[in-house]
Amino acid sequence: MTEPLSGHDGPYDAPVEIRGFEVLPEWIDYNGHMNVGYYGVAFDMALERLMVDHLGLGEVQVNALGQGPYVLQSQMSFLQEVLEGQPLTFRIRMLDADHKRGHYFAEMLSDTGEVCATQEALFMNVSHTTGRSEAYPEWAAARLAQMVRDHAGLTPAPQVGQPIGIRRQ
Repeated sequence: MTEPLSGHDGPYDAPVEIRGFEVLPEWIDYNGHMNVGYYGVAFDMALERLMVDHLGLGEVQVNALGQGPYVLQSQMSFLQEVLEGQPLTFRIRMLDADHKRGHYFAEMLSDTGEVCATQEALFMNVSHTTGRSEAYPEWAAARLAQMVRDHAGLTPAPQVGQPIGIRRQ
């Protein structure tokens, strides 16, 4: 298939804002705030909206082409509690991409605009037939490259590329 499935060719907002999420009651743990596992769910839901609405990838790509993005690596930073019913907005920037992969950074924002959590992740296009990596169609690779260019001027976020470990003084 050589035609885009949905989305648009850009330019892309820098960063792309994804709105319309709210912390669900079942995401709350015994500490009274969102359980750590649901941060990943919320980031994944925002990424899917970016994929479908802007890039024409994600579920529409799987249904039409039998291939789709698999997250290979992810690191999250938890900066502020998130509570039940709280509206969430996500800001996503594409840091890098090639013919099969994308590297992005996302911020989860509260209704007051404070960054509650961040996620940095690497995804790869995978064939559902072979279970192996597969190059994106040309239009998709071009859109990812355009998003990288459109986001290149953003100030680097301090969490990008940070190692995990105990900081000793």
